[in-house]
Amino acid sequence: MKKKKFLYLSIVSLLSFSSYSQKRVLLAPKILTTKYVEVNVIKTYERVAEKGYKSVDMFEKLGNSFYINFEMKKAARWYCELFAMTYDLEPKYYYQYEQALRSIGENEEANAIIVRLNNKNRK
Repeated sequence: MKKKKFLYLSIVSLLSFSSYSQKRVLLAPKILTTKYVEVNVIKTYERVAEKGYKSVDMFEKLGNSFYINFEMKKAARWYCELFAMTYDLEPKYYYQYEQALRSIGENEEANAIIVRLNNKNRK
């Protein structure tokens, strides 16, 4: 039993021991640069949407982005496009669309959105 323990400990210690007698020299240029391109995704989505491409996911992202940045006129526009495609959305989109409409003075449309949400919840 003691011999097995000693054998295991010696093997583990030999495997985990490393020596640094020589250092590896890499022959490579001193300056390696990687260039990154910054892409504004929201502006790209807007350009794509302006060209006629329609997607529920894209309209959700556009609406949420402008809603978070308090650009309610643009948020209301993209939520309008979203709701023109489907009403099968999470309640948070109804509330955000309603708040965006109220902030730009479209109270009647905001009330209609809340009525739709209430009707959806009853089903």
